[in-house]
Amino acid sequence: MRRLVDLLRLRFPRLILTLTLWSIASSTALAEEVRVAVASNFHNPLKAIAKKFEAQTGHRVQTIAGSTGKLYAQVIQGAPFDLLLAADSRRPQLLENNGQAVAGSRFTYAVGKLALWSANPKTLSENGATVLRRMKVKRLALANPKTAPYGKAARQTLQKLKLWDKLRPHLVRGENIGQTFQFAMSGNAGLGFVALSQVLDPKNKMTRQHWQVPSDFHDPLNQDAVLLARGEKNSAATAFLEFLISDSAEKIILSYGYDRP
Repeated sequence: MRRLVDLLRLRFPRLILTLTLWSIASSTALAEEVRVAVASNFHNPLKAIAKKFEAQTGHRVQTIAGSTGKLYAQVIQGAPFDLLLAADSRRPQLLENNGQAVAGSRFTYAVGKLALWSANPKTLSENGATVLRRMKVKRLALANPKTAPYGKAARQTLQKLKLWDKLRPHLVRGENIGQTFQFAMSGNAGLGFVALSQVLDPKNKMTRQHWQVPSDFHDPLNQDAVLLARGEKNSAATAFLEFLISDSAEKIILSYGYDRP
């Protein structure tokens, strides 16, 4: 945790100073609501973090989950979000660059991991790469690579294994990683490229047997948070952004299989 805060101080000294001032100001402010747009892979961890935040501060958190690409498009179109917790770093940076997010407020809150998972433990009785090469199931689920960073990572993984063209007839695309996990969990897809956090989620009562995709098979899944222009004067938004780098939030983030930067 200290390493992350030190990193933020080095990269975004204005952010740390601003968050500190906001925290002091918000300690005497009335409770407010923060609307957080969150990438689907982080929705359940966010709800656990939000519960602790609400108990500690009295502020309220409303979450809106979806693919990063669709959430980004909604922000561009004027959706009333205060914070964006994306599954990549590119779109938060674009929002910062075009003035729709507060300059200097962006940072990586988690590093995601991709996993190959099946509701049937026998399906993954061998190495995941071997399972994909043999491909004994009819459908392989992945999130839409155009809008979901985890879907893009899945496509890069198949390209790395030289299986993209071979397996394209087997692919079913979820709108986001949440829908992709549902495809695999329901059996509509025998296998699915999902977020490791979904496999390790305490709410997942099914098998946790999986193949964790090597990180060098795809681009890093650096997940960035950014304060949107609408949330700049919202004390709940700025307080939540600070809480996201707290020890309490870190414990939850790590328990879901994410890394910190």
